[in-house]
Amino acid sequence: MIWLIPVVPLVGSLVVGLMGRRMQRGLVTGIACGATSLSLLLSLMAFVRLLQMPAEGRLLRSSLGSWIASGDFSVSFGFLFDPLSAIMALVVCGVGLLIHIYSIGYMQEDRDYHRFFSLLNLFLAEMLVLVLADNYLLLFVGWEGVGLCSYLLIGFWFERPAAASAGTKAFLVNRIGDGAVVVGLIWMILLFGSLDFQTVFTEAPTVLAHGSVTAMLLTLLLFIGATGKSAQLPLYVWLPDAMEGPTPVSALIHAATMVTAGVYLVARSAPLFQLAPVSLEIVAWVGGLTALYAASIALVQTDIKRIIAYSTISQLGYMFLGLGVGAYAAGIFHLMTHAFFKALLFLSAGSVIHALAGEQDIRKMGGLRKSLRVTTGSFLVGALANAGIAPFAGFWSKDEILFAAYTSGHRLLWVIGVLTAAGTALYMFRLYFLAFEGKSRLDAHTLKHLHEAPWSMRLPLVLLALGSATVGFVGFPPESGPFQRFLGSVFPVPVHEASVEPSSGVVLAVATLVMALLGIGVAFWCYLRDPTRPEALVARYPALHRTLFHKYWVDELYDKVVIHPIVTSARAISESFDARIVDGSVNGIATLAIRAGSMLRRLQTGYVPTYILSILVGAVVLLGYLAFYG
Repeated sequence: MIWLIPVVPLVGSLVVGLMGRRMQRGLVTGIACGATSLSLLLSLMAFVRLLQMPAEGRLLRSSLGSWIASGDFSVSFGFLFDPLSAIMALVVCGVGLLIHIYSIGYMQEDRDYHRFFSLLNLFLAEMLVLVLADNYLLLFVGWEGVGLCSYLLIGFWFERPAAASAGTKAFLVNRIGDGAVVVGLIWMILLFGSLDFQTVFTEAPTVLAHGSVTAMLLTLLLFIGATGKSAQLPLYVWLPDAMEGPTPVSALIHAATMVTAGVYLVARSAPLFQLAPVSLEIVAWVGGLTALYAASIALVQTDIKRIIAYSTISQLGYMFLGLGVGAYAAGIFHLMTHAFFKALLFLSAGSVIHALAGEQDIRKMGGLRKSLRVTTGSFLVGALANAGIAPFAGFWSKDEILFAAYTSGHRLLWVIGVLTAAGTALYMFRLYFLAFEGKSRLDAHTLKHLHEAPWSMRLPLVLLALGSATVGFVGFPPESGPFQRFLGSVFPVPVHEASVEPSSGVVLAVATLVMALLGIGVAFWCYLRDPTRPEALVARYPALHRTLFHKYWVDELYDKVVIHPIVTSARAISESFDARIVDGSVNGIATLAIRAGSMLRRLQTGYVPTYILSILVGAVVLLGYLAFYG
């Protein structure tokens, strides 16, 4: 009954969406959270069944019948539950359930409460279709579904122009990547005659030569789609603007759905990428550069949610770095740990925003630890995990990726990863110190009414904090822990061999940890010990600060190079071709018909003698024609 895992939240979405206005809010909550809980329970049952099977045969399949049948080509409504989809389903349902519970308190006063929970359920359903599909076409249905849901949820408060614009931006940017995926799927049909995972992966080594141009182009088409969904260079620009949606939506998009779809697509297509070493190199470098690039922008941002958003882009870069160097299990391991601490960070930020009546500028906060103890503790755990401080979850998964990069010969990428780790620690604790420590910069009214969030918001924070502190241990010891062994049968054996002694992994881990601690130390010195130092640095390096604050002016560049020419061309076409030719043709036909009608109307005199004369003339003309040509 694997198919029930996505169907249950889909039914919950339909019930709440169609009937929610006539329901009490408690019933809406019960249906939405109940559907997510049941989906999680079904995923756990299937997971337990996998564990009872032999390691090499851990595979459950379920088919609802044929979907498309044309000649030798066919596609089924088929679902697949193997170790990779099991991890993804548990992350989606588990973290998604906590975000549902958190939303009870966060969205309590919203007038469209039922619409929000309907869309949350739909988001989970589409993501589950994506990760449980046994063929690329059904995966693409879920792929497009999460794109639609992101548009609807980012623009949930559509009466706000910024939210409506952000939703549209996310939708349009993702269409670029989706177009590449469509071309890739069509090419797969021509190459393999199928879109079924098992068929494609089995035939790929015989159809595609290792290192061939075809293998490279096919995998790059898939990766272009992944850069859109998972916000990598150059298609990352939609993700920071997605912060215009409600905070639970930000947590759901950044932790459990949407942005993990691209990582999953590359990981699921690992047998294809193994045949394209150039593509793997591109994946690794795009991931590494994106990680460092996004971390540098986060250093100077002032919006609490946008800082965490750029952190997401950076951590997704780590995941692609791991996949690109062949450490597929490490990339998915970081995806899982990231889901916990990134959801924790966003929901903690939401608790702060809730307590401060919508304030998101960290320069106007400070001293929140005294009044928001649960939120402060939760955020601190998330910050430590995100910064990669041992023994929190992010340390184990990030270290495994960096170790794989180093041992596979990607030493420069390892350096980039370590620098990113230092930057991550710096901007996360800059945020923590400015918001939660030091002197309060709140106005008297806000400070007087400052209070902790309700239990429905605090409980998910505590559970996510617990997960962020402990879930990393499932990957210990590195490369051979329970998590890696569980995924061992899914991924191909890495093409590289370790070029350093295993004991050197400790040295590499310590080096990364020292860099992260150094980042925390710099943040402490600049934002808590000597708060005047950042202003002095800005005054000393104004051009650098301006460049980072304006995000390298990439949005402005896209607007000038891409958007403005398209709008100008569209306007010119509208005023010339559309107005003169298309509209002119339609208007001309209409004018001709009117004039012809006006001329024919003169024959309708209403006099019988005129009509008799017309008949006689017609008869004479007809007889004349017959006489000469008959």
